[in-house]
Amino acid sequence: MYQVGIDIGSSAAKTVVLRDGEIWKTMEMATGFSSRKTADEIYEWLEKEQVAGEGTRYGATGYGRVSVPYADKVITEITCHGKGAWKLFGKDGVVIDIGGQDSKVIRLDENGAVANFVMNDKCAAGTGRFLEMMARWNEKGFYSKSALSDTDSTKFQNGKAALKIHNIDSY
Repeated sequence: MYQVGIDIGSSAAKTVVLRDGEIWKTMEMATGFSSRKTADEIYEWLEKEQVAGEGTRYGATGYGRVSVPYADKVITEITCHGKGAWKLFGKDGVVIDIGGQDSKVIRLDENGAVANFVMNDKCAAGTGRFLEMMARWNEKGFYSKSALSDTDSTKFQNGKAALKIHNIDSY
């Protein structure tokens, strides 16, 4: 039995396939103009990989989560980030998501539930797209490791960082 997690963001779509609870396959692609077309392309890839079909469960999140017609469950990025951080770190903390069009800071309580969150809603200047353009301008490459990658407080995945910060009462 397979479980498929799909995150269709504003600029990139990520897919993870679990087989027997372990990561089996991953895929990343540009989202493009249509989230629905991206969802269809992901399904075609899953068919090619012989994952799609009866018994496979699908979860969708991200900007284009409602465009995944075959999703069994649709959840917000905020909830998804909270669950993911809890799974990785197992304690309260803060998740910082620098996405393609917005940025979020999510505080988790001692039980791993989302206690509070804030997000920018005025300008995309602090988002991943801005950082990507600055990295290109600086000829660094968006997915290159930084000095933070060697610390135990940072987990890098797909060019994004989830920072664990402890004992923060408010921000």
